[in-house]
Amino acid sequence: MPGAVVSTLGPPMGSQTVCASSRLGARIDEIQIDLGEGPSWEALRTRRPFAAADLRVEGGARWPGAWAALRELEVGSFYAFPLFVGSVSIGSIAVYSAGARDLSDSELAGMSGLAEIVSVALLRRALDRLEGVGDEGPGEPYSRREVHQATGMIAARNGIDVDRALILLRGHAYATGRPVRDVAADVIARILDLVL
Repeated sequence: MPGAVVSTLGPPMGSQTVCASSRLGARIDEIQIDLGEGPSWEALRTRRPFAAADLRVEGGARWPGAWAALRELEVGSFYAFPLFVGSVSIGSIAVYSAGARDLSDSELAGMSGLAEIVSVALLRRALDRLEGVGDEGPGEPYSRREVHQATGMIAARNGIDVDRALILLRGHAYATGRPVRDVAADVIARILDLVL
């Protein structure tokens, strides 16, 4: 497969791209994180791999927003594998290509095995950070620190909880066709004031 992306999704680790093989992979992940839906979320929710050999015909009913955005990026096939350790949900590892493509049984088994290894590595990384070993540096390219900071600012400004503040931030990003990270940067710079 031409591209891959690894991300943490939802609690307890938050939603963030851990690594991506290309800018396209990072954008694919950003879309899913911004919308809170898509094949990676589905794989994690069901704890089963999600396979779309031809994304042009699969996925529209389950996650219409992400499906439309992925089609605009001309993603042809998409496979997402859940990352979890025991009862701890972590995220997903996804592979994609521009054209329709089937993965063989051995490729699917290999990706599932890789997902187990990545799950343990990400959990270990998160536990190390809790203990102060290897804190996130300012140069991490996919950090969503700005999104969290902007969400807190919106919550304080409007007297609402952070879940509602994040919805307000995401809604504005969706309505304006911009990535949530870009809108968050405007909120932090006080260029944009999101008020209910």
